[in-house]
Amino acid sequence: MRLRTMWIGVLGLALAASITACGGKKDDLDAPEAGGAAAGGGPKVDAATAGNIEGVISFGGVAPKNASISMNADPVCVKANATPQAQETWEVKDGKLGNVFVYIKDGLGNFSYDAPAGMVTIDQQGCRYHPHVFGIRVGQELTIVNSDPTLHNIHALPKSNSEFNTGQPIQGMKTMHVFKEKEVMVPFKCDVHGWMNAYIGVLDHPYFQVTGADGKFSLKGVPPGTYTIEAWHEKGGTQTAMVTIGAKETKPANFTFKAPATATD
Repeated sequence: MRLRTMWIGVLGLALAASITACGGKKDDLDAPEAGGAAAGGGPKVDAATAGNIEGVISFGGVAPKNASISMNADPVCVKANATPQAQETWEVKDGKLGNVFVYIKDGLGNFSYDAPAGMVTIDQQGCRYHPHVFGIRVGQELTIVNSDPTLHNIHALPKSNSEFNTGQPIQGMKTMHVFKEKEVMVPFKCDVHGWMNAYIGVLDHPYFQVTGADGKFSLKGVPPGTYTIEAWHEKGGTQTAMVTIGAKETKPANFTFKAPATATD
């Protein structure tokens, strides 16, 4: 009875935080300004002279063990996961590190870019956020989906953008949101299932990528110039490198992360 009361209370709070419709809701408070997704105002990048910045994110030492996840509080989550679950903090394979957000931090000036095609989606499936780390452009539409037959909420905790907390108690619900300011990174959490977390990088240019299991990244179509490249990891922190590329050049930018001395997951 106590557990049932708690769930009803959580549902009420989530619904009060955000009134959503099954067909989807647009957060008008954060609607993009006209042309916001293609902001910049300067010249476009000359594709004939653009180059690439490529690299690999390595991991030095022994990777910490990811914290195990107990989903016993929600039978739906238990049923959705036949195998034991663990956090995605340290995705290390063959000495390479995944889930690292790599982007051009400085040096681009006031180039303008075409508006991004399509939308970006984060899905609540199997009582996990998918993807765990990802990127989006300022003004680009983010679709938030609940694919589970249980209550979820997505609680964004930005510093530069507006905080939002959207409840989705019905399977198949979708909510749309846009970010108005660049920000690296914005953490997401679920107040219902404490183990659920994700991170999104919001940028006003297209030069970013998240590393996969091979640790590789490639920033393509970069105009000639000198840039600060930053690699971000949720527990490993950030690292930067200066890269200068000429016309049609491809230059490397490699990083090696180690676990903090106090890392436990």
